Amino acid sequence: MPNRIFQSVLLQMKEGTSRAVGVIDGEGTVVACSDPSLIGERWGSVVERVNAAESGVVTGEGRTFRALSRWGAQYEYAGFVEGEDDTAKSLCTISAVALNGAKQNYEEKHDKGTFVKNIISDNILLGDIYVRAKELHFACDVPRGVFLVRQEEPANPAMIDAIQAQFPDKQADFVLSVSETDVVVIKQLPENVESKRLDKIAQQIEEGLEAELKLKAVVGIGTVVSNIRDLARAYKEAQLAIEVGKVFETEQSIINYENLGIGRLIYQLPTTLCEMFLREVFKKNPIDALDQETLFTINKFFENNLNVSETARKLFVHRNTLVYRLEKIKKLTGLDLREFDDAITFKVALMVKKYLVSRGIEG
Repeated sequence: MPNRIFQSVLLQMKEGTSRAVGVIDGEGTVVACSDPSLIGERWGSVVERVNAAESGVVTGEGRTFRALSRWGAQYEYAGFVEGEDDTAKSLCTISAVALNGAKQNYEEKHDKGTFVKNIISDNILLGDIYVRAKELHFACDVPRGVFLVRQEEPANPAMIDAIQAQFPDKQADFVLSVSETDVVVIKQLPENVESKRLDKIAQQIEEGLEAELKLKAVVGIGTVVSNIRDLARAYKEAQLAIEVGKVFETEQSIINYENLGIGRLIYQLPTTLCEMFLREVFKKNPIDALDQETLFTINKFFENNLNVSETARKLFVHRNTLVYRLEKIKKLTGLDLREFDDAITFKVALMVKKYLVSRGIEG
């Protein structure tokens, strides 16, 4: 528990000031103090004000308070100093820095969540992972899924608290804030888990945020890993899933890395190679020569597996009308979409075009 660490720091600070200096938890209970008689007292009336102050100092109850670093909308711990004058404010700020440093040092050594965060951020050497895992009694060889939840800006800081409520087992599952908009969920899974299970977990996260906060978010899913050393790879896969999804799966809010298909390959190609590919495919006319109605027809044709009759029915046109349109496309592009090879080439070309546009290139 960090309370003992706080108490150790405060006892050292006691030598430099006659004022009581201490720490309260998220409920306003004094958990450490240079004046031991105050430990255990509860000042619930200051909690709301400390939360509202975010990173600044706030006064109340004859004391000055400042929140330590927080993981969500509510502070976990806050430092306090006796008095409401300028000296108290300065001392409170200084003590908060010292207490926060001690807390972070403690977490790096003893907290599993910080350990996992260091793994996915590549902030720990591979050889040190197993040493730290042994010290923390952290299971190395169990299946885990990695989910990256990204909200649109402006960010709602309550998102991490809402997700944490869905995964209460803090020894097996980890909910980590990695930026203002991104939260990572590391979920322990049963053996031989199917991909559908991951999709259901992602859907649970998405629906929970919508129900509780009316918050729209995108969830990227990495592949299941069986060893902690692979968590960083799965995290990068979840990141890539969201980035690729923004280009090729714009209607989807849940994107699984395993389902990215050819979009994943295109996304990682040099843009110069993509531009060259489009020039080679569309020798007769550039792809921009096709109007929106024609592109809509093409996409419907692909959606219906190159079936002329089914596509015509879905477009509410006569079969011969669709055949005429396909012949027109063949004249413009030199590609007959009724031929499998030409259809594949055209489908890839459309995706390459979309990728270039997302990079601000009108190739």
